[in-house]
Amino acid sequence: MLTVIVDYDSGNLHSAQKAFERMANETGSGEVVVTSDPKVVLKADRIVLPGDGAYPACHAALFDHKGIFEAIEEVVIRKERPFMGICIGMQMLATRGLEYRETPGFDWIKGEVKHIEPSGTEFRVPHMGWNALNIEQPHALFDGIEQGKHCYFVHSYHFVVANPAERLASTDHGGAITAVVGRDNIVGVQFHPEKSQETGLRMISNFLSWQPS
Repeated sequence: MLTVIVDYDSGNLHSAQKAFERMANETGSGEVVVTSDPKVVLKADRIVLPGDGAYPACHAALFDHKGIFEAIEEVVIRKERPFMGICIGMQMLATRGLEYRETPGFDWIKGEVKHIEPSGTEFRVPHMGWNALNIEQPHALFDGIEQGKHCYFVHSYHFVVANPAERLASTDHGGAITAVVGRDNIVGVQFHPEKSQETGLRMISNFLSWQPS
């Protein structure tokens, strides 16, 4: 089995690569490759799309790498193989992002990426640090993970989903903020699982063994 972490010059992939490689080795889940080559992406059994920084910049960087999105779309939408978006990689699943300017997303999960507007002045933006997960929908990604486990977040914008059933988990930061989205063979996490210690590693392991029905 081949898990591809897509490299489109958006963020340091070293920690993600190490975490996925570790869990692939521990679970016998095959090979993990970091690549910007669409031909390699097309061979993937699973795809991971990370992303750090501003939504428009990440979107532009992805589409500046000719053929990468088309390869991702072929594997995920047409071949229906498992996909995980991380941070901005998760936000790009939305219909559009509203950071700085309106930017189209993949429109794989309906909704918008909007600035976090906490209910109280004690809640700072960016939302940065450890926060508890409120699991709202059952999913294989959460196997062995208890309600209220903490993950590591760093973001100023959040994914407001159109269909509540596609928000799998949330966290509280002066109001509910989407933490995990998903449908069919697609999941996305706002936090960084590679930096979320035992809970994040368990999610990576669950993703690597996930067989969407």
